[in-house]
Parts: sequence; C-alpha cells; structure tokens
Amino acid sequence: MSIRAVKQMIKAQPTMEGAGVHLRRAFGFGKTEDFDPFLLFDDFRNERPEDYLAGFPWHPHRGIETITYVLAGTVDHGDSLGNEGAITPGDVQWMTAGSGIVHQEMPKGDENGRMHGFQLWANLPAALKMTPPRYQDIKSADIPEVIDDDGTKVRVICGNVWGARGPVDGIAADPHYIDISVPPGQRKTIPVEVSRHAFAYVFAGSGTFRDASDPFAAPTDFVSEGAELADADDLRRRRAAQPSEPPPSAASALPAGGAAERGELADNRSLVLFDRGDQVTVQAGEQGIRFLLVSGKPLQEPVAWRGPIVMNTQAELQQAFAQLQDGTFLEHS
Repeated sequence: MSIRAVKQMIKAQPTMEGAGVHLRRAFGFGKTEDFDPFLLFDDFRNERPEDYLAGFPWHPHRGIETITYVLAGTVDHGDSLGNEGAITPGDVQWMTAGSGIVHQEMPKGDENGRMHGFQLWANLPAALKMTPPRYQDIKSADIPEVIDDDGTKVRVICGNVWGARGPVDGIAADPHYIDISVPPGQRKTIPVEVSRHAFAYVFAGSGTFRDASDPFAAPTDFVSEGAELADADDLRRRRAAQPSEPPPSAASALPAGGAAERGELADNRSLVLFDRGDQVTVQAGEQGIRFLLVSGKPLQEPVAWRGPIVMNTQAELQQAFAQLQDGTFLEHS
C-alpha cells in the first residue's frame, strides 16, 4: 500500500461566469494533463443573491459531461430537449452533453439567501463525443451514505466505497465522486486505484493530506516533465531545487516540495492534487473536515477546447462553432 503524496495545493480564485455569477474556480481553461479526465471545477457557494441570481442563461455544450452538486438553494434548469426541473439540496445532476445540447441553469437561494454548490466538467473520449445527450438526475435520498465507527461519513455519488455504490453509472472515465466528512482529530484512509488521477476539494473545516506518521508520503513513482522515474529521495531533492509549475488556471498554488509536502493545512476552498498511490490519508483538524474526493481514469487524448465545447482537434472545434452559427448544431432536439 502506498499513500498518495500531495503533488500540488491550489486555492480556488474568484471569477465570473454566465450572466455575472460570482464563483470560485479551482482549475480549468489551462493545462489538462494533471486532472485528465476532468477539465474544470467551480465552487459557486455564495450568500449574496445579487451575485448569482442572473444565473447561466441559454448556452451550448458539446463533448463533455457537467456534474452539478447542490448543497443549499436550488438550481432550476431547462434544455433544448424539452427537459425542465430543479436540483435541490443534496441532489446531483450528471449531464452528458454528447453531440450537443443547449441549456440554462438558474440558481435560487434558500430562505437565508444561500446558494451553495459545485460544478465539475468531465471530458468525453473521442468515441463518445457525438453520443446522444442524456441526464442522470439523482435525488438526495437516492445517494447512499455510510457512517464508519469513528463517525466518518461518506456520500457516494459515483463509484464504490466501503461497500456502497453510487447511483450514477455508465460514465466513460469510470469516475468516483465522494463527499466525505471526518470528525475532529480523526485520521482516515480512503482507497483510490493507482491508475486514477485524483484530487480533493475542501469546503468545510481543515486537515492535512499525507501519511500522518511520517512527514513524507510513502514513495511512489513520480514523473516530472522531461524526467525519468525518481525514487522518494530524488523526488525530494527535485522539489527542493525546482520551482513548482504554475497552476492550470488562475488559481494560486503552494510550491511543490514546500508547505504542501510538509503537511500544509488544507482549509476551505483548497484543492489538493495527488500524486500516484493507492490510498489517500487525511488527518482532520480541530473543526473536522469535509471534502469532495474525485478520481477518474485518464483518457490521454488531445484536447481542443473553447468555452463550453471540448473536442479532440481544432477542425472539430471549428465545425462545432460553424454549426452553432448556421443552426445545425443540435442533432437531437
């Protein structure tokens, strides 16, 4: 067994999307290799209605899947297929855009004005870019929860953890999407297949992601750009001698081999990108910690990306936007 080292820590940064929605972006619209098959992660928690009520009016998608998880408030949605509905607290909507869909997402706060939720984009492989669009609307009551003896609670949205299987299925990258709450002071280890890319996003409390009995994580293979596989000692020397790569978005990152490797506290709106290994270990802080743990099998395909459309080549991208202009974008309506 090998504990995944922290490869990078990123603080989600403010940005605006849609018709002027204020949100925080942890990654997106940059290098995709480290997060493959995932493309973007947004935190749209907000308690000022004027900052989110304008919403995300009608816009297209092709070649991706969008995963919306709501914690507070409601997101009303409609699309070019005639679907309408609402994503309410605890619900998940997993939308496969496939060959193309036009939809809108309009957030509404709860009685206290809170609108809390997240949106993740997952890439589709080339063979499924033009698949018919579909939805998986998952109600909160249908998401299994497991509570361990130490009080750790997991909600399994997608994947299989501790014998519980999430209701989302039929996803190409076989992702795991888990909401984990660890009580104050507890240390917890969660299995993650070594072949997956994985990250955690903290949204309540704080903690450290490392082997709590050792200031360095257990050795795993590490590949830096243009470098050969290195053992743990070589990895430490490399990290100490070289600056970290810039993060794949406007988010700010802690230097690799610095605070993150020493067990830097990950708190609200911190994204932790993991290196290779088959387990993730978290040590909860004084207030406990709640985070999303997301992993998926890399597609390792070219990415041609502009706005809400993600294809494999520039020619495919240009064709998609030309179809938007001439009215032939939607193959299913």
